[in-house]
Amino acid sequence: MMTISSRVAATAIASLFLIGSASAQTAAPAPAPASKMAPAEKKAEKPRTAASLECSKEADTKSLHGKDRKKFMSECKKAAKDATAKPKT
Repeated sequence: MMTISSRVAATAIASLFLIGSASAQTAAPAPAPASKMAPAEKKAEKPRTAASLECSKEADTKSLHGKDRKKFMSECKKAAKDATAKPKT
């Protein structure tokens, strides 16, 4: 059987663990969502090329989303790059 002093000691130790975990959860502030960050804090984005914008418009008209859109955009931009590098004569 447990004595009263051992019960008190066990209760004290358990309460220390509970208080420690509760204070650890409230100590750190939550990070701000990316959409609410100041413009200076956002990573600088590269300006989109004319070919990229045109390919994006084509993908929109074809209602492409997800992997299909990514594949189409990749092929479209590659074709546009090849067309500008090797003009037709």
